[in-house]
Amino acid sequence: MNALATFSLWAQRNRWVWAAIGVLLLWLVLSVVTNRFSLSSLSGIVLSASFLTVVGVGQMFVVTTGRGNIDLSVASVITLSAFVALLTIRGQDANLAIGLVAAVLLGLAVGALNSLLVVGLGIPAIIATLATGYVLATATLLSNKAIPGFAVSPALKDLATGRVSGVPIMAIIAILGVAATSFVLRYTVFGQLLSAVGQNRAAARLAGIRNGPVIASAFIISSVLASLDGLLLGAYIGGAFLEMGQPYLLQSIAAVVLGGTLIFGGSATAVGTLFASILLILIVTTMQIIGLPPGAQDIVQGIVVIFVLALAGRQAIVRRSAADPAGNDGAATSTAGRPS
Repeated sequence: MNALATFSLWAQRNRWVWAAIGVLLLWLVLSVVTNRFSLSSLSGIVLSASFLTVVGVGQMFVVTTGRGNIDLSVASVITLSAFVALLTIRGQDANLAIGLVAAVLLGLAVGALNSLLVVGLGIPAIIATLATGYVLATATLLSNKAIPGFAVSPALKDLATGRVSGVPIMAIIAILGVAATSFVLRYTVFGQLLSAVGQNRAAARLAGIRNGPVIASAFIISSVLASLDGLLLGAYIGGAFLEMGQPYLLQSIAAVVLGGTLIFGGSATAVGTLFASILLILIVTTMQIIGLPPGAQDIVQGIVVIFVLALAGRQAIVRRSAADPAGNDGAATSTAGRPS
């Protein structure tokens, strides 16, 4: 019993463990059912999950700012970035630096626009980023008409699809990115500010923290990572097509929530986002093996997200009730777990 209680306490502090357990269990089930799952097949799943991890980590920064903030423009950023890469790089390694700069500038521009709408004008993040996504969709249509071909830079192709000692290069990039993000969240001033703002904006303001720049930084990070992800994803699939980033919209949110990042903000786990990304790809793989149509797969993923959100909401209510048994409104309820 003591061991179980100890594990429960440890798991509360390391919420990523549940996604990791899910990956292990589902992989073992698939190994038994198919009789052909192996570490090599798992590496292919990790490769696919790496692209989701990159955009998921960016989404995680936005969610951590609290108040239900979500970046709904990431799908359009991914798609437009892939088209911009084709237009700027034109299949030549000599233009790779130009394409990389274009992707970063695109992410910075979109992030700045989202920040202006959310922080400057006070528009709810879901509405603001959805509107931005529609604008980017129009830009994507114009880019689609201007594309001369689908040639991909060989160096970029090697980066997106290559392997080192059997390990996908993209997986290495994703893992290094997660490690760097974990360091930032835990050991840097920005990470502490981000958590403080997400937990309680009023308290953070009273502590002398400028909430606006912190929230704006989260949206900029999300857009830049989504843009870089689009650049690499376009090289991986060998081109670009309309709506290519759409699957990453729901999955990026799901990866953040399933990974253990609090949907109400204030606490994030990049490691959990990585494991949750792998778990989601495993779930999709399982549904494909079963033979579920794409529409049914979206329904299943949506149900999973709703279930986890409902569970997270129930846990938040329990925490608030424990902190304020009398049910009083005001600062006590706010500090108990709901960002103000």
